[in-house]
Amino acid sequence: MSIPSPRPWTLLVHGGAGILTRETVGAETDAAARAGLDAALAAGEAVLSHGGSALDAVEAAVRVLEDDPTFNSGRGAVLTFDGTIELDAAIMDGRDRRAGAVAGVTRSRHPVTLARAVMDHSPHVLLAGRGADTFAAEQDIEQVAPDWFMTAERRAQLEAMKADPDNWFDVDMKYGTVGAVAVDGAGHVAAATSTGGVTAKRWGRVGDSPLIGAGTYADDRACAMSATGSGEFFIRIGVGHEIAARIRFTGEPLQVAADTVLAETKALGGTGGVIVVGPDGDAAWSLTTPGMYRGRVSQGGTRHVAIYGDEG
Repeated sequence: MSIPSPRPWTLLVHGGAGILTRETVGAETDAAARAGLDAALAAGEAVLSHGGSALDAVEAAVRVLEDDPTFNSGRGAVLTFDGTIELDAAIMDGRDRRAGAVAGVTRSRHPVTLARAVMDHSPHVLLAGRGADTFAAEQDIEQVAPDWFMTAERRAQLEAMKADPDNWFDVDMKYGTVGAVAVDGAGHVAAATSTGGVTAKRWGRVGDSPLIGAGTYADDRACAMSATGSGEFFIRIGVGHEIAARIRFTGEPLQVAADTVLAETKALGGTGGVIVVGPDGDAAWSLTTPGMYRGRVSQGGTRHVAIYGDEG
């Protein structure tokens, strides 16, 4: 049974952005993506509708997406140049701007839960590589064999990319990063993001997803934001913090702030999308690609999912 909240809660999720059109996304993928987004919304809704926190809701939503091979996070993550899996994630609490993040982890089934453990049970914000894997084992975070994450589709994508040396860096521009943002009944916001990165990445490359202020950000004074896109550009702009700063210091509406910062990012050469929610329940998504896997649910409303740019 739902518990009425003093303020209306809202949850948004995304599953990546890129060249997602009705011509490039097959019917099977379309249906699978919509089902996955709906399941993630249902998981977060279950938390919020029972009076739970935004922080718990975004973790619950992202865990669902990390288990769904449709998306590039957890099971179904893209492969590095060497054919391995390196996962990144972050989570942030808008109440006090506590945050946790991990980069290059290889065995945690739910990197977002590991990121939360970094926030809750360590003095640090970001752990990477072998150290993050060691911390995961010490915290009893569920571990799986690396092969659990891998799918035949991702192996084929890597082989195709390596067969064309001129196109080793996400030539299809399909950024499958997943994320969630929420505001709960108390008016607190939170954000979480999780990704496998980009196909054929090398040299321990880390994108924007686990970097607080770039791909993930939450501040009760402004908004919560999760991004997906060409990470190097999102890092250079500091997209998450930039959107929040515009809202906080200029009073811009969420949609205007998100559109403005993404336009600036695109002007530098970077494309993608963001989901944003404010402490008053206002919400927005913005994208500079033909499509973005995305969904929204609010207190008293119905779950809505979309893929293509013309879906609103």
